[in-house]
Formats: sequence, structure tokens, C-alpha cells
Amino acid sequence: MVKKNQIRGVTTAPNAKGYSEAGASLTKRSMKGFTASSGSPNEDINWNNMTLRQRSRVLYMSSPVAAAAINTTRTKVVGVGLSLQSTIDRSLLGLTEESARAWQRKTEAEFALWASKKRACDAIGMNDFQGMQQLALKSWLMNGDVFAVVKHKEGIPESPYSLRIHLVEADRIRTPTINGTLSRLSEGVNKDNGNAIYDGVEVDSSGMVVAYYIHNNYPHELTKKQEKPARVLAYGNNTGLPNILHVTDSERADQYRGVPYLAPVIETLLQLRRYTESELMAALVQSFFSAWIVTKTDPANMPFNEVGDGLADVPGENPSGGVSENDHEYEMGPGQINVLAEGEDVQFGNPNIPTSGFDVFVKTICREIGAALELPYDVLIKEFNSSYSASRGALLEAWEAFKMRREWFVNSFCQPIYEIWLAEAIARGRINAPGFFADPLIRAAYARAEWIGPTQGQLDPLKEAKAAILLTSKGIKTHAQVTREIGGGDWETNAEQVVHEMQVLNSAGAAPQDIEIDADDLEEGSKGDE
Repeated sequence: MVKKNQIRGVTTAPNAKGYSEAGASLTKRSMKGFTASSGSPNEDINWNNMTLRQRSRVLYMSSPVAAAAINTTRTKVVGVGLSLQSTIDRSLLGLTEESARAWQRKTEAEFALWASKKRACDAIGMNDFQGMQQLALKSWLMNGDVFAVVKHKEGIPESPYSLRIHLVEADRIRTPTINGTLSRLSEGVNKDNGNAIYDGVEVDSSGMVVAYYIHNNYPHELTKKQEKPARVLAYGNNTGLPNILHVTDSERADQYRGVPYLAPVIETLLQLRRYTESELMAALVQSFFSAWIVTKTDPANMPFNEVGDGLADVPGENPSGGVSENDHEYEMGPGQINVLAEGEDVQFGNPNIPTSGFDVFVKTICREIGAALELPYDVLIKEFNSSYSASRGALLEAWEAFKMRREWFVNSFCQPIYEIWLAEAIARGRINAPGFFADPLIRAAYARAEWIGPTQGQLDPLKEAKAAILLTSKGIKTHAQVTREIGGGDWETNAEQVVHEMQVLNSAGAAPQDIEIDADDLEEGSKGDE
């Protein structure tokens, strides 16, 4: 029988193998103090959500680095807002290229009619659809998740659609407390059906989300309103469409609530803010010019914080000019000479200058924060003073994260709302889509779309334009791909405009000249970086 050792309540074999001699070691000096304890997603995340959200929001309001991380991600992912570009599957729908383009343009125009009006798309009338995208993404970054409640309201003159979206902040989604008629929903269990409730999210026995609990107030809010949670089904029983969209990013299985974007670096950001403030105070103190009078005079005869006679320096009214005649008061002025009495001396303060390594230390910490948030230091601090290759590498690395988050945000927010709107538009007869409600495959073919947003920044537009021309000429990329990546527009629309412009130039006798680009041009451009 193998003899066992008992170490802090954990049984281990003396001939430990694998991770027992590495990250799971309980005998190494360096690991003995590392008593990690992790629980279920509900314990690790939901029980701490309130604290994480509060700290994340405070850091956004008080830490420049935290605000930069959130605002930069918001700006690069959605910018002023993602624009709809319908891309239906015309081969599946049996449409010609011309009829498919006509359908897409009609749908885009109808969607813009709804999305561009604040009262038409926002349930509280504060933002158009592009503004709602910015708000939803920033709310997710600060709070870990955000909820979009689907509502319907008729009677808006400028819009024929009833769809309204109401954005609800994460704090208002929580498990109801014991309160009168709501007592059956206490302790995280819906006693009507036995479903578990995780921080306001109700799930059935299989773990599927079935409902959310939206409160009419915030926790600990100073209000006279009585707390009234409303149970909202995740999907409509008749339509199957979402009643509420939960925009979040999961990091663990069986996770039902999100974690703020800044959660991994909250402590680091707080310490960096404190350190910066202390250095700022040191610099401020250094700017003060203080002096102490060393004297043997009885302190009782010395004035305290009094300089001058207190009278304004008004010509003709104050002959002394505000200068004190008291021998025990000392004043400083340009070119002034003071004669000290016997036994008196002057000593000037010399506060220490701020730490000489402040800049290096802050940059190092910011690099760690940027790495955790997938924001390279150059992008996080907006400091592009490295070489072209290094700066472009930082932009490319950041852009991978931005594209990932954009795809996730589109799938969680933009596309579902578009599909809900499209169902109403077709049901009202404003858009013709045969078979939309009869066949899910046909429905998906009509609902296909791309969402165009901010493009990757360019450090050297000429060099990157030459690379794009070379890629399209060799068939590595399409013109549509390059147009989306560089300008974020629609290549077909651009092509039509270019044809029109060429006709105007030809009629004026100034035909444009084609520019030849080859690989040698790119090689010469890269040498300049060296």
C-alpha cells in the first residue's frame, strides 16, 4: 500500500507526479501560500457582480487609463454605429442579381427609416439605432452585460413601425426578494415551476434560459417607488422571437451573467490611479515656495498667518500700500531686502522631486493592463512613436480583438433586432418576401446581412493602398473586401459613382489615367521603414 501524506487537509502521494511538482504543488515554498479557491460560476461571478460593476464604473469615471480602454474599444468596434448592408442568398431564393439588389436596397431604405428616428426605435426616445449601439456596447464594457427589451408602440407619425427597443442596465436585472405577492420567487427559485434563478435569470431543469426579472429601480436607489420586478419571457410563445436580448460575453460554462471588461485589472487600475495621484501631489508640493523663520523671539508676540495690514492697496487711501509696519511680520516681493533681527534666520523648504522612474513604471503597468484587455500599449495610450512596423503590428493585434468583439456584438444585438424588425416589415406588407414565415431556411436567406463599421487605421495610406491594389490584381482579395476594410463602404455603390465621375471627366476632356502598381513599389516602401 502506498503511504500517504496529509498536507493541509489534502492527501498526496509521496511520489507526486505531473502538476503535483509544478502548478499544483503543495510542498514548494513558493506555492504553499497560494491557497486558491474557486467555485461555480454562480458563486464566483453572480455573488460578486454587484461589487465588480460598482468598481468598474467608478474606475471609468476616475481613472484615465480605464476610460481610455473602454472608450477606445467602443470607438473601434462600433464607432458612430454599424450600418446595415443586406446580403440575401439570392441563389436559394431564386432571384436574379438585379431583383436581389433591388430587394436589398428597398429593405435598407426601410430599415433606415426606422433606425434613424429616436422616437421610432428607442422606447425612451433618447437615441437612434446607431446611438443605441454605442450605449449598449459601452454598458456591456462597464457592467458585464446589458439587456434590450423588445416593446411595441403604435402612433409615431414619422414611422410606420411599432418596434421599440428599451435598453436596461445590468443592475435592474436581479433575483426578486421576499416581498408580498412575490414571496414565492424568493431564494433563487420560482416556486411555481421549480426553475432556478441566477441573479435575475430564470432557467429550466435543462439549463435553458426561459425568463428574466426586470426591476423598476436600482439596488439601494433613493426613490419613493415601491420595488416591482417584472418577469419577462425570453421568447414569445406565439412568434418565437426574442422578448429580451441579453448582450454578454461568457467566460465559463453554465454562466448566466457577464463580467465587466475591466474586472481582471480593477486592482491594478486602482493602484495605478493612487500612485499617479501621489506623484501629482508631490509635484504640486514641489511648486510651493515655503520659508520658515527661525527666531528666539517669544512665539506669543509673533502674528499667525498674517501678512500686511489687511487694507487694499488703493492709491491715496492706503499710504502703506498694504505693507505691514510690524517688525514681526515678514513679506516677500521682487527686489525686496529684509533685514532680520539678531538671532533670526530663514530656512526654505526643499520637497523631494517626483520619482525619476515614474514614466517607466507607469508605462510598464499600462502594458500589463493593455495585454489583459487585448489593447496593445500603443493603442491604449495613443502613443505611436515606435517604428512603422511596430506601430502597425500593435494596430493589427488590437484590430483582431476589435473584429472579434464586433462579430459578437452583431450576433448578440444588431442582427437579432434587424430580424425582429424585418418580421414586422414583412408582416405589414412594406417588404415582399414570399415564404418568410413558412420556412426557416427561406427566412434565414432573407435575413442575411453584414454590418459595416469603422475600418482599421492606416499609418501609411499610400503603402497600404499599393498593397490592396496588388492583392486585388492577383485575386487574393476582392474589391468588396478591400473597400470594407479600408473605407467601410459598399464597393458596388462606389463603382457606380466612379463610372458617373469618369463620364463627367470624359465630357470635360480630362480622362483619368490608370496607375501601375507592382511588387517593387511595396519593396521600396518597406525599405523606408528600416
